[in-house]
Amino acid sequence: MKIRKIYKKSIEVIKNCSLKNGAIVAADITDEIYPNNVQAYDYVWPRDASYVCVACDLIGLSKIPEKFFNWCWERAELFKEKGVFLANKFAPNGTIAGELVESKYIKKIPIKVRKRYTGTQIRGFEFQPDQTGSLLWAIWHHSKHHKTSKFNHIVEKSADGVCGIWKKDHFKLPSFDLWEERIAWPEKREKHTYSLAMCAKGLECAIEMVGDRKNWKKCMDEMKNEISKAYVDKLRYFVRTFGINKIDPKIDSSMFALVWPCEIFSADDERIVNTVGKIIKENEINGGIMRYRNDKYDGKIRWGKLILNGAGAWPILNFFASIYFSKLGDRKRALEYFNWVIERSDGKIPEQIKNDRPCSINPLAWSHAMFIIAAKYLNLI
Repeated sequence: MKIRKIYKKSIEVIKNCSLKNGAIVAADITDEIYPNNVQAYDYVWPRDASYVCVACDLIGLSKIPEKFFNWCWERAELFKEKGVFLANKFAPNGTIAGELVESKYIKKIPIKVRKRYTGTQIRGFEFQPDQTGSLLWAIWHHSKHHKTSKFNHIVEKSADGVCGIWKKDHFKLPSFDLWEERIAWPEKREKHTYSLAMCAKGLECAIEMVGDRKNWKKCMDEMKNEISKAYVDKLRYFVRTFGINKIDPKIDSSMFALVWPCEIFSADDERIVNTVGKIIKENEINGGIMRYRNDKYDGKIRWGKLILNGAGAWPILNFFASIYFSKLGDRKRALEYFNWVIERSDGKIPEQIKNDRPCSINPLAWSHAMFIIAAKYLNLI
């Protein structure tokens, strides 16, 4: 009964976050329960929106993904020209939405680098490669349900864009991870494992949809080769960021993505089993999965500034875990991680759960999308 209630709420949340012009915002900040002491998430993160599109395909809301794909092409600033999303988020009308205060990392990116790739010194220059890979994956997923030839120009431009900013074993641009906290520097050949995996998956999807073009497969193979290097034998898990003679050893729960949606490795691959074991050992708190140990971000703001009181567990990660165990064939554990969120939800699913209560942004479209996807894997909806 509760699952059906959350399912109905999920449809409501997704529809409310899907705007008339095709934009899919991360959260409906006009919702009556949206907290007044957290960041306003009325922006488009292509990553979040892509997961929403996949969920929509699973429940028959096909118009939402198609309108979003067109929104990316027609409205997302610089996307049509570059073939990649050069900013981390966009306003609903498609303009780049820079941060009020640039991070210390963005300030370190040389002006000439910004100009070379954007034509301007944009404040929102926070390149996250995975977002373009996510769009390709979402279009590919949509192609399993509907004809997508009308989006081939987007597929080709995006795949060309991803390959255009890749050089043998690293991205040519300074790139941020999916959590928007760490930067990988080209000169150090640094890269984020999740970003690589989503881009490799995106290129694989592009090739399946329209056939190989130029060097797509070569680029994809190089990325997959680098991903294999992210597994450190001494640590016995995949690290989240690595480069020349340097790795970030903190175990990150985003590594679930190597199995789904990226399908780089099988669920029973020994390296994945070791990595998942490490994630659960380090990042699970009373059944909920955090992004990483000692995470501080909880979305809270005061006087326009982040407070960073300490994070909770992220429902999306519990759903990632549930999908992983579903693919492994362990339904019991898949249900445990799935139900942990359900038991702590009153219908709307937040970005985080802390002390068994909703925390941070609430409701979050990505959380509801992941609920739908995980529930489908468990045949619960």
